[in-house]
Amino acid sequence: MTFRRTAWAAGTALVTGLGLAVAPAAHAAPTGTTSLAEVLASDGDTFDRNWYDYDILDQAVAAVLAAKPDSPVAVLADGTVPLTAFLPNDRAFQWLALDLDRRWYRSEEQVLTAIATKVGIDAVEQVLLYHVVPGATIDSATALASDGAALTTAQGGTFTVDVLSKKRAIVRLKDKDRNDFDPFLVRSKLDINEGNAQIAHGITAVLRPLDL
Repeated sequence: MTFRRTAWAAGTALVTGLGLAVAPAAHAAPTGTTSLAEVLASDGDTFDRNWYDYDILDQAVAAVLAAKPDSPVAVLADGTVPLTAFLPNDRAFQWLALDLDRRWYRSEEQVLTAIATKVGIDAVEQVLLYHVVPGATIDSATALASDGAALTTAQGGTFTVDVLSKKRAIVRLKDKDRNDFDPFLVRSKLDINEGNAQIAHGITAVLRPLDL
């Protein structure tokens, strides 16, 4: 997938003005500065037929930055800014498109087009920001020890960590849409970009900041 480097570069300078604070850590903070944008751009792909990677997320961010170069989603391109991102895979967006449009789209590009057409680019931006927790590098071990914690997102809303099984690493994220399934962390996609200030975890559904 390709987080288009030109789009990211256009927004990177904005990061210093976001006022994101680093939360106190109980242990030494990660020192790496590789950004999540770099990590997610590393495979060089775009839309494909693998529904369990992050191409739609990639292209959604690029679309937001193309339409709104000043968008705060550009924070993902500055690896010096600590944050935790929760990444819905392509299948998660496919289910979201079905919910919004009552159609089962069979290509990733169709999914993104349908979502953007239905809700608009501003809403796409807000949903993306709802997946970013600024100011803290939350690894999976911390998440498993945080049952009941309410996380404040870059969108301004909150969602809650619900640890169903610490032993089996089963964690649900409870968002603001009570009518749809909440996402779970994907155990094989935890601690993406570990050792750096920006870390990510794969999730099974799109977090919703309101009832979509």
